[in-house]
Amino acid sequence: MSPLITNDAVILGILIVILAIVFYTSHSDWFIWKIVYKYVPAILVCYFIPALLNWPLGLVAGEAGNLYFIATRFLLPASLILFCLGVDLKSILGLGPKALIMFFTSTFGVMLAAPLAVLITLGLFPNLVTVPPDLLWKGLGTIAASWIGGGANQTAVREIFQVPEDLFGAMVVIDVLVGNLWLAVLLYLVKYDDRINRWFKADTKAITRLEEKVSAFRSSIEHVPSTSDIFVLMGVAIGGVGLAHFGSDKIIPWLSLYDTTFRAMHLEALLNGFFWIVLIATTIGILLSFTPFRKLEGVGASRWATLFLYIMVATIGMQMNLGAISQHLGLFVIGLIWIFLHGVLLVVVAKLIKAPFFFLAIGSQANIGGAASAPVLASEFNPALAPVGVLLAVLGLTIGTYMGLICAYMMQAALGL
Repeated sequence: MSPLITNDAVILGILIVILAIVFYTSHSDWFIWKIVYKYVPAILVCYFIPALLNWPLGLVAGEAGNLYFIATRFLLPASLILFCLGVDLKSILGLGPKALIMFFTSTFGVMLAAPLAVLITLGLFPNLVTVPPDLLWKGLGTIAASWIGGGANQTAVREIFQVPEDLFGAMVVIDVLVGNLWLAVLLYLVKYDDRINRWFKADTKAITRLEEKVSAFRSSIEHVPSTSDIFVLMGVAIGGVGLAHFGSDKIIPWLSLYDTTFRAMHLEALLNGFFWIVLIATTIGILLSFTPFRKLEGVGASRWATLFLYIMVATIGMQMNLGAISQHLGLFVIGLIWIFLHGVLLVVVAKLIKAPFFFLAIGSQANIGGAASAPVLASEFNPALAPVGVLLAVLGLTIGTYMGLICAYMMQAALGL
């Protein structure tokens, strides 16, 4: 059945109104809203109300139209630039090695949990998975690449294995649904950050120092923005997006001259324009953080970045077809077991090295969600921490294809093929 609303302008208007209502009610003093948002983080509502518009209401079709493309290609790089403007790179590097340990724990957690999840599902529910084994490991390999790097890596692995269109579509559904359910779990646990850190016996002094330093810097430069300030801010953000696209458009044709070499090395992700847009936008933001432009944080750079990210969150939510769970129940079970085992490994390692929950959450989301959602989750802890999520997500993009391929071959071996 075709959706009731297909006009992108109408859908965008609906999404913005939803976001406005969520933000207004989440900051309301009315006791009913306080109870609701005590148990349901506002950002989850921003994901799942648009999802309900897709299914079961059938008002919109998230995969149709251009809103998601605009959000990821324009609003996401703009938000990355604005988040990184006020970054204190020295303090971020001073967070210590535990952030990287948890990031790579997440990476290897995805890889180790995948074959185990396949074997457990096939052992407990042998008739639930209808995908032939010789295609199953290839399809799940695309999810592994996405959960370690992102969409560019997923597409690269799909091309390498020549995954059929219908199977790849099912894998994308599981990727989005399970990935966002995991994000929902992490977002819910953010409010228990202090309790979890006490259980981990984690030392959070470095994170607290970074938060305080950034907050002090913002307070020292904060003022009511003038029209001139807003134009300069948008000039930096949107101009930076234009520069990122320009750089990507110039780099891709040059790299394509060595297409065969890159494909032989399984580095197809480097031939994807989105990878370079994210990388260049992040670099622009970090470089500008060493210039007087970092004072734009005082006129609301991170607030605009948050606005752009939440619009993207709504468009991501709109793409979730919750009704597809019943159509791919076997794959969904594999995905749930997979992400559960991934989470268990993260908790064990975090407990052993006494890592703060922030490192666990961002290390995981920089892999599972990538550049699209890692800064969203980081900003839920504190907007000052959003650049940490950005930097780790870029690292995930660089290794996603290789690790996704290795994971796929691990699943092939587990299936005895």
